[in-house]
Amino acid sequence: MWVDREGNTVTESQLTILKAAECAPDTVAVSRLESHHELVRKALELAASEEKSRGGALGRPSGARFRSYERLKKYATDVRGTLFDTIELDKTVNDIYRFPLQQSATDQLNRQMKNSGELQQLAQLAMALREEGRLCLVHEEGEEQEPRIICSLGLSDSANGGGLS
Repeated sequence: MWVDREGNTVTESQLTILKAAECAPDTVAVSRLESHHELVRKALELAASEEKSRGGALGRPSGARFRSYERLKKYATDVRGTLFDTIELDKTVNDIYRFPLQQSATDQLNRQMKNSGELQQLAQLAMALREEGRLCLVHEEGEEQEPRIICSLGLSDSANGGGLS
C-alpha cells in the first residue's frame, strides 16, 4: 500500500509502487520523514480494515475482481454443456467470488480485459493463475489474513510532496 504524507491511500498496486520507487544506482538517498513510522502504522491499519471489509464481497463494479467474476460467470454459463465447461473453470469462478485477488493477478486480469474482450482468453488466464497459485489470496473460512509489512520505503518526489509505501 502506498500512502501520502497525510496517510491517505494513493494505490495498492504493487507494480505502480515499484515503478514509483525505481531509481538509478547513483540516486542520492534522502532522509526519512519524521512521521515515517506513523505513516507505516496508518497504512497497516488501512490494510487491516480493508481486509475485514472485503470478505466475500466483490468490491466496486469497476474493480478487477467484480468485472472478472461477472465476465467469467457469463462465460461459464455460455459454455455449459460444452467441451469448455470444466471443473477448473467452476473452481476459478468460485475462488474469485470467495477470496480477494492477488495484486499481480489484478494487474494481469485488468490488462487482459483492457486489451481483449475475448472471454475465453480471460478464462484461460484466470485458470492458469489459479493453477499456479497466483490468482487469489486463499485462506480457510474464518481465518483472518493479517496484513504484513514487507518493506517500508519512503518515496520523495518534489512534484507530489513525497509519500510512503
